[in-house]
Amino acid sequence: MQSLEALTRDARALAEGEIVITAAESEVARQMTVCNACRYCEGFCAVFPAMTRRLEFGKADIHFLANLCHNCGACLHACQYAPPHEFAINVPQAMAQVRGQTYADYAWPPALGALYKRNGLALALALVLAFSAFLALALGLKGTLWGPAAGGSFYELFPHGLMVSLFAPVFAFVALALALGVRRFWRDVTPATSGQPASAPALSEATHDALTLRYLDGGHGQGCSNEDDAYTLSRRRFHHFTFYGFMLCFAATSVATVYHYAFGWAAPYDLPSLPKLLGVLGGVSLCVGTAGLGWLRLRRHPAHGDAAQKPMDLGFIALLFLTAASGLALWLSRGTPALALLLCLHLGAVLALFATLPYGKFAHGIYRTASLLRHAVEKRQPNPIGLGAD
Repeated sequence: MQSLEALTRDARALAEGEIVITAAESEVARQMTVCNACRYCEGFCAVFPAMTRRLEFGKADIHFLANLCHNCGACLHACQYAPPHEFAINVPQAMAQVRGQTYADYAWPPALGALYKRNGLALALALVLAFSAFLALALGLKGTLWGPAAGGSFYELFPHGLMVSLFAPVFAFVALALALGVRRFWRDVTPATSGQPASAPALSEATHDALTLRYLDGGHGQGCSNEDDAYTLSRRRFHHFTFYGFMLCFAATSVATVYHYAFGWAAPYDLPSLPKLLGVLGGVSLCVGTAGLGWLRLRRHPAHGDAAQKPMDLGFIALLFLTAASGLALWLSRGTPALALLLCLHLGAVLALFATLPYGKFAHGIYRTASLLRHAVEKRQPNPIGLGAD
């Protein structure tokens, strides 16, 4: 009955143009109020210096702080008010719950925001199997599902024009959906973070912090907590393997596109060509990074995050791993009868990955980078309340 009353109250507030604060957002505001009085963790990460510039925490402030949090867990183990204390302060968990909510709230188109709640491991694998089976059926009808392709070229199986027509619209939609989502987020949090435009020094600092994952060091350089209160740099290192592996694979595809259209050099490419070198390094790095992150995620203490997001995390990790592993297997299978089947698996994994990018864990990097930039802008402005230090 209470939930019905709450829904009715929220609906009335929305109809009257009021800003509705959810239960998860209210919990973050409560915890930040306690933390603002304590300030023991002020040097741990960017969240706490940003917190000290506020006496109240509105919806935009909460979204900004939640996405600024890197979920390292250091503040939980340092906090004297953490459970079982009656204050029950667990900043990593509270922030994680709001982050998941912001991804859904800012999703474009809005109707697809609910996919965040269902984008789990089972859905990810089901999409891979569905896309792969569809492609395998197409080759089976042509009689080319088993047997080496001429010259080991997968364009003999799926023409270049067909592959472009499949992937270009998906890629364009992903870019548009992410851009529109982060634009709305930026517009909402900018007034709450000084309202000033980004300067070159702020952009440089935010880029450095994002690319080095500065705030995954626990605030003391020893790393994050994972399954217990011991520090480890494993999460930071495996994140680096994953991120830079993904970027190397993207660079390999970009260079291959230039080769094809600018120079007329058609795939497949062999070592030591630049596309192949970038692709192999990226694929190996992605496999190492995602395997490590998956292992850490399975072992992570439930108090360090939102348990409801675990399937989404594992689904994204699985898609990245399958994409990288199938790509490497595809390269090694050239000249063998398994080439066609592995190509279907690889293309199915890539399609599933890109189809879910705007509605899965990938979004956390986009919104976190935007928050890091707003933090770098805000910290360069005078403290509006004159308390504490940045």
